[in-house]
Amino acid sequence: MNVVAPAPAGILDAARQSAETAQFRAQDWFAILRQQGWHTFQSLPLPRRDDEKWRFSDTRSLSLEGYAPAPAPTAPQAADLIARSRLISDAAGLIVHVDGHCVLKPTLAPELIAQGVVFASLEDAIRTHPALLQEHLLKHPILLGGDKFGALHRAWLRAGYVLHVPKGVEVKQPFVAVTWTLTEGVAVFPHALIIAGERAKADVHDFHLAARPDQRALAISAADIHAGTGAQVHRLAVQAWGSATQSFQVDNTCGGRDALISSVNAAVGARRARLENTVRIDGPGADVRLYGISVASGDQEFDQRTLQVHAAGQAKSDLLFKNALLGKARTIFSGLIKVDPDAQRTDAYQTNRNLLLSPEAEADSLPGLEIEANDVKCSHGATTGQVSPEELFYLRTRGIPLAVAQELLAQGFLEEVLAKVGHAEATESVRGMLRGKFHHA
Repeated sequence: MNVVAPAPAGILDAARQSAETAQFRAQDWFAILRQQGWHTFQSLPLPRRDDEKWRFSDTRSLSLEGYAPAPAPTAPQAADLIARSRLISDAAGLIVHVDGHCVLKPTLAPELIAQGVVFASLEDAIRTHPALLQEHLLKHPILLGGDKFGALHRAWLRAGYVLHVPKGVEVKQPFVAVTWTLTEGVAVFPHALIIAGERAKADVHDFHLAARPDQRALAISAADIHAGTGAQVHRLAVQAWGSATQSFQVDNTCGGRDALISSVNAAVGARRARLENTVRIDGPGADVRLYGISVASGDQEFDQRTLQVHAAGQAKSDLLFKNALLGKARTIFSGLIKVDPDAQRTDAYQTNRNLLLSPEAEADSLPGLEIEANDVKCSHGATTGQVSPEELFYLRTRGIPLAVAQELLAQGFLEEVLAKVGHAEATESVRGMLRGKFHHA
């Protein structure tokens, strides 16, 4: 694919943002939400390294200059990327965005439509389901330090999707959303709003991809996930932006009584990528599983911040993040389990494991507990180490080259989390992306 002309300068242009917001005047509440985001963004400073929520992060390289939304792709460009988006053959629905423009709207089976399932672009849902959005869209505060980026996301919010699976409806096939960056210097702000009603079941696969491996872009994404009483929600989120991209991802999940929630965040792309993942458990009997997997190479920095809030008792949460590091890559994991005073009989766990495949790679871990109840089971732990010399020697004596031996051992290390994807095609897709990092390190 030919290089696309750079986007015009613009996300910090107040006049341009105001003009964008004016497009939504027919829905005053949405225009107000965007304008509030712009005012909040302007009032907040960029993060500093002495801020505890940005500890260890390279805040000196943070910059929002030189990025802008881009025009819609041409028909041939859109057709090419739609074809490359068909990653899951049994998808219940597929939506595709390119540079913030929806180029493929979902087509649902008649039986899903009859059951009241909604899977639509955010722009369409604003018009067709305003009450649903007003109740659930961006209702949770940003608690892990990304306030300024979350505010900019809100100010430029337009692209994304809404998934609503009503009470009692179970959908076995995954809903798939693919977001591409195409134009050099583009700014994109994809949003996922996932709502599962009482005893509903939904599986969602989000892929954030680049049309070219070396794509330069700014991506500020967010997700609101609401799981009602007894609902089951599984989400795979794959971050595979271009190697010159800055990525900020802010996810908020809320689980009700007896909800079962699992998520897998996989990261391979971007020059620097920050994930902020907050989960709030509001009902007893809920069970939340959070998984993270990444391969960082070159001079990449992956910054992972998590918060498990137990507001209700007799519930469980378990977190496992694994990172493999090549070259001069850096990862940061900072996770907190917070148990409120009334959340008795909480079970909460948190584990971060890092595998260093280079003497120049660096991994920092900051797991923590904040417990205000007295009848709980909570633990956290972190390990960072290199490949076992014995295992490496075993493979080398069988004629396996050093680089291949390291890759095999790293794949074994990551497989525990990869197995949690839970869908054969999606698992192979992610596995291929992880393997690709070793071949281009």
